[in-house]
Amino acid sequence: MTGNLYRGQAGLPFSSTLRVYEPLDAFPEEQRKAIAAAGAQAASRAAVENAELLASLGRITRSGGDPFPTGRTDLVRVTTAPASREGTGGPSDDGADAEPKLLYCPSQLVLRAGLAANALMEGIHGPLAELLIPEEQRDKHQERIDQVKARDGAIRVHTRASTWGIPFSWFSLFMDSDHKDVVEAAGRILTVRVWAPITEALERARYAVANLALAAPDLDMLDDLAQLTEWLELFHVNSMVELDYGAVADKVYPDDSPMDIRLGIECLAEGDMTGAAAAYRRLASRWIPIRQLARAS
Repeated sequence: MTGNLYRGQAGLPFSSTLRVYEPLDAFPEEQRKAIAAAGAQAASRAAVENAELLASLGRITRSGGDPFPTGRTDLVRVTTAPASREGTGGPSDDGADAEPKLLYCPSQLVLRAGLAANALMEGIHGPLAELLIPEEQRDKHQERIDQVKARDGAIRVHTRASTWGIPFSWFSLFMDSDHKDVVEAAGRILTVRVWAPITEALERARYAVANLALAAPDLDMLDDLAQLTEWLELFHVNSMVELDYGAVADKVYPDDSPMDIRLGIECLAEGDMTGAAAAYRRLASRWIPIRQLARAS
């Protein structure tokens, strides 16, 4: 299955994702049964990734000109929270570890497709916009979005996606010591997934925001970090954050970007412009060639 996943991605833009996995009780009660059932149906993580990829390719090529997901089914990724002690992290009364809990990340394709289409349309107008996504199809999809919102109420979008590179702000949420899954097949790295508890990710993001606000208030990354922090604050305190590199991992891994971001921010906070510039040069040499691929013929 992993080999199929890699071959299916060949020729497609590099796509990376930032996901939040929540415990089941963080979801509205009326959604929990469906989310748990969808998570139980996932045979493996590779199967979920392959199914989502095949579905997206199918939408692009299907007749009728509607590229949007219908919402009839929604894939759910599942992971296991690290086992913890009872209480506040110390030993439990009986000395036994608490059972690890399942965490869930619904794909929410209807909502995410609508957000992506809106972002695309912001920079495109006239005949080209109509050619890319006909207004009739956009209106039809807006009806699906309205149905989802009417059914589920206030919604937290659990996934952020980026093509042709990973936003530098995302790296501020992670450290070298965080758990990593390196997925390989046929001598290639299919993806690397890095995990952090949301409490630690938020602490790191707030540290970065506080230091950049003082040392470099005009830096674009400060706005990105502030938005990222506000997004993470929407989720349950026992959530996990996952950075999924996707196929770009084969080009950049092993990757020191989280360390370079942290060192760069620390240098800015200390007034060490030379150190900050060196950290940025390392990041740029790693990621600018990836971003340039978006314009390659």
